[in-house]
Amino acid sequence: MTLNRYRLRHLAKSHKNKSAQRAERLLRRPDRLLGTILIGNTFSNILASALATVIAVQVMGEVGVLVSAIVLTLIVLIFGEIMPKTVAAHYPERLAFILCWPLGWIFVLLYPLVILTNGVVNGILYAFGMRKPTMGAEHVTIEELRTIVAEHSKSIPTQSKNILLGLIDLKEVTVDEIMVPRNEITGIDLQEDWATISMQLAHSQHTRLPLFQDTIDNVTGMLHMRDLVGLFNKDSFNKEGLINAAEEVYFVPEGTSLMTQLANFQNSKKRIGLVVDEYGDIQGLVTLEVILEEVIGKYTTDISSDTKFVHPQEDGTFIIDASMAIRELNRTMTWELPTEGAKTLSGVIIEFLELIPLQGTCLRLNGYPLEVLAVKDNKIETVRVYPDLRIESNE
Repeated sequence: MTLNRYRLRHLAKSHKNKSAQRAERLLRRPDRLLGTILIGNTFSNILASALATVIAVQVMGEVGVLVSAIVLTLIVLIFGEIMPKTVAAHYPERLAFILCWPLGWIFVLLYPLVILTNGVVNGILYAFGMRKPTMGAEHVTIEELRTIVAEHSKSIPTQSKNILLGLIDLKEVTVDEIMVPRNEITGIDLQEDWATISMQLAHSQHTRLPLFQDTIDNVTGMLHMRDLVGLFNKDSFNKEGLINAAEEVYFVPEGTSLMTQLANFQNSKKRIGLVVDEYGDIQGLVTLEVILEEVIGKYTTDISSDTKFVHPQEDGTFIIDASMAIRELNRTMTWELPTEGAKTLSGVIIEFLELIPLQGTCLRLNGYPLEVLAVKDNKIETVRVYPDLRIESNE
């Protein structure tokens, strides 16, 4: 009963282990397995008790009944219960694979009695609303699977463990938690003069840029930088050429899980999309690369990396751009700031205080002391964090 069921299935299916296959068959009906074991166990105990009592009475008279009860209790308790079960608990697989063979034959011999007793038991359990337990009824929740991976970290390389945990979390994380927020989207405003647009294209750090008229809400297409080579060859390097070369914009509903969006990107052959809310307003931008980084971690050398958000100080504190995504901050700094609710550090602080703080406001968030350094346009701009002074607290 203490066998690792998943390892058992693996041995039975992948390695064609005969003992594992037999043990798996026995465990498919734990009621019959228990019936076989307990019938033999009960019969042997009663038989031993009867024989010990007869022998003790013949040797010691009536006092032999008490003596045999005491001695037999100690013998059965030590050698029949505690010791063998302790050994079996330490070596469940090795002993189970040995004992499953005789148990199988014992079940065949006791089959009528096992079926009879189990029929009575199952009938009584059914009357109380209980059903027959089966091994196939087992299932693991997302939280349990995460715990399994985390607890077996010694047998799994750190990188592999992080990837597994990242895959598990894809179902729980939504696109609006990792998207580039609306105010940070880099794009080409077609209302600008051509010289400005040419300068933006020449110095762009991105392979895809949205084209829009005046505001990102009036997006007209998504331009891939590789298409600029074709425009040069065709002598069409102008606004009209950019519009003609742009692809149709792919929109992503706010709240879509990363697992779902990963599949959607794969099916649509897209790598980038604009996140929209229920009213159709653009909230941000999400890319395939960002989703993959949620699984495998950072793998690019993007100039616009997290170093522009986090600035370590000589006194051990960090000055942080409060527009940084809270999940990215936790991953970069291995901190444990709250990820529920708001998506940025600024939003989390405002949500926690339930007001827009003044410059110099200090607070403790999940045990981390924070100081608001700058506030502008109803938004926190920079925050100082004192990680060395953190205490285990939910304040």
